[in-house]
Amino acid sequence: MRSPRTRLATAISVFAVTLSMLTGCGLVSSSGTFHDASLPGGDRPLDGAQLTVTSKSFTEGVLLGKITATYLAAAGAQVTDLTGAPGSASSRQAQLNGDADILWEYTGTGWVTYHNQTETIADPQQLWQRVHDIEKSEYDLEWLPPANFNDTYAFGASTPTAERLGVKSLSDVAALPVADRTFCVDDEFFSRSDGFLPMLEKYGIPYNDPNGVPAGNVTRMDAGVVYTATAEGAPCNFGMIYTTDGRVKNLNLVVLDDDLKFFLPYSGTAVVRGAIIEQYPEVRPLLGTISERLTDDLMQELNGRVDIDGEDPADVAYDWLKSEQLIE
Repeated sequence: MRSPRTRLATAISVFAVTLSMLTGCGLVSSSGTFHDASLPGGDRPLDGAQLTVTSKSFTEGVLLGKITATYLAAAGAQVTDLTGAPGSASSRQAQLNGDADILWEYTGTGWVTYHNQTETIADPQQLWQRVHDIEKSEYDLEWLPPANFNDTYAFGASTPTAERLGVKSLSDVAALPVADRTFCVDDEFFSRSDGFLPMLEKYGIPYNDPNGVPAGNVTRMDAGVVYTATAEGAPCNFGMIYTTDGRVKNLNLVVLDDDLKFFLPYSGTAVVRGAIIEQYPEVRPLLGTISERLTDDLMQELNGRVDIDGEDPADVAYDWLKSEQLIE
């Protein structure tokens, strides 16, 4: 692994000051470090800008935050890195308070968690537009056009299982004999109002029904164990997964198409305070350059490098930006 060339000294001093200001909203940084870099040709469109990047604490959120901090700093900004805020509320509240400027969010989170909406909007662009308009009107937060990845619920199968049963979609699963409709899920997904039981209803195979999915066909277990059980094909043919989880690629799982569009899209989106966009309009195209390159396959790969290979998110972010020739 590359020895990091980080902004550690600056980040520590800045973080100490910033932390004292943010204790009211509970924001705590994971490390406050990222790699020094520059844009190709030495361009500095954000020269003089002061920006604070935060993120949630899970791997994908931290990775997106590190990519953003590294790239905007390469563009000339003085970036305070507050990635890895515990939970969703602290990073969100920091942005609402004006203590953080940029945060990667998910359209489904904005719709359901932040605005308590229950309508399922299957079209990712339509959902983004609805969330964008509410957030802009109520909070002056600019949800930039979404990236090309969707970190939502799905069901997966091992490659041998998918080939043996001839399934590519959840409708294919519904058409299988009852004995083959076996599932592994965690407790939270089992009990969610937008989770397992209504999904089965949507596909016409209701739970605890001898002609649908008998209770004995469902095994509830820890979310992490679901991936291993699905890869092994026992005790279930199909397991609940997240579409951008690194274990999907690592375990060679097949993601089944949600062809009836039950699951709400969770498109990754960079969210920027309106005042920052007005002051530094160059932020918009720079973040667009990142967003347009992010896909489900790529996020599986990057997440896997952290969660499976044990690499540091700052290193993974730097390596990816360099591989895309976005920095040097």
